[in-house]
Amino acid sequence: MAWRGCSRLGAQLRRSPSWPQVLGRRRIVSCIDPSAGLTEEQKEFQKVAFDFAAKEMAPHMAEWDEKEICPVETMQKAAQLGFGGIYVKPDVGGSGLSRLDTSVIFEALSTGCTSTTAYLSIHNMCAWMIDTFGNEEQRHKFCPSLCSMEKFASYCLTEPGSGSDAASLITSAKRKGDTYVLNGSKAFISGGGDTDVYVVMCRTGGSGPKGISCLVLEKGTPGLSFGKKERKVGWNSQPTRAVIFEDCAVPVTSRLGAEGQGFSIAMKGLNGGRINIASCSLGAAHASVLLAQDHLTIRKQFGEPLASNQYLQFRLAEMATRLVAARLMVRNAAQALQEEREDAIALCAMAKLFATDECFTICNQALQMHGGYGYLKDYAVQQFMRDIRVHQILEGTNEVMRMIVAKSLLQE
Repeated sequence: MAWRGCSRLGAQLRRSPSWPQVLGRRRIVSCIDPSAGLTEEQKEFQKVAFDFAAKEMAPHMAEWDEKEICPVETMQKAAQLGFGGIYVKPDVGGSGLSRLDTSVIFEALSTGCTSTTAYLSIHNMCAWMIDTFGNEEQRHKFCPSLCSMEKFASYCLTEPGSGSDAASLITSAKRKGDTYVLNGSKAFISGGGDTDVYVVMCRTGGSGPKGISCLVLEKGTPGLSFGKKERKVGWNSQPTRAVIFEDCAVPVTSRLGAEGQGFSIAMKGLNGGRINIASCSLGAAHASVLLAQDHLTIRKQFGEPLASNQYLQFRLAEMATRLVAARLMVRNAAQALQEEREDAIALCAMAKLFATDECFTICNQALQMHGGYGYLKDYAVQQFMRDIRVHQILEGTNEVMRMIVAKSLLQE
């Protein structure tokens, strides 16, 4: 394969630092320093997250991807550091941190493995939903084991026939005395089949969003089954399956909030989820900038390092600029969500739209800078690119993010 270059050059490049080595030494240029503007406390738990990413995740991310391994033990180690319920209240085992703190942590963890961190972000969202909208009995039943990651959670909103139009979902829950009988299916569920707790949006009333309620199911419920494991471009360290309900009898006491409140609960969860997934994109983009920086220094063409090429210098500068701009947008939105500001929903949509688009561009450009080597699975840059591509689709597609922002601007 001529595009791989001569064997001597290939050997030279293969002796270049691996991604775990690059991440381990974390040589951060000041202008893209992710700790800029943080408090001393935030810098401390950011360092903990970076160290965990470098030691426990980065050395294994390629294997997890290649063999489709879900690293349960690694995530449970992360939970011992408080990362299983980052913004869940402390009385049920959570860390009680802010949305900005959470963003900082997920960005740092994502440099070690974006796919695994993305699942952690979904798990955290589910734990927060139970903590926030559940009653005391529900909170104390579910949250402690979710925060310790003794048990894992999945978020079930999307259906085969309702993606962006989530309010049209048809999974039904018919009430019979003290139980709901649940029928229908959910699609593209992260962790589906492997996880223990399922936060499910279902129709208990009429059409539209006001007819939707939220139920919490446990694995092993009669009538709960799962589809085949999906084969995906990225996110291979977390399984994805359909979740199927066939006459599942679910106690009314498993409902979060009131009947008809489910869609509101789902959307409030997603506002934070959008910040979380944008933060995962930031981590992948930050990693990709560092990888590109290293490659440009080591790789030589026409007798000089690629770093001497002004065009590539300019592209690297553009990547760094996009990264910092995206990070500022995400952190601004996280602060707005924490403060429950009126503009928080639109700002979360803006941040998700901008960060996931720009960070994918950064990762893709970093791959391009690696030339043919970037297309080899020996090089981490391709995995970061594959893993964050889906971030432009899930937690609300970026087209829907544009709709949310436009609605905010045009409403009376």
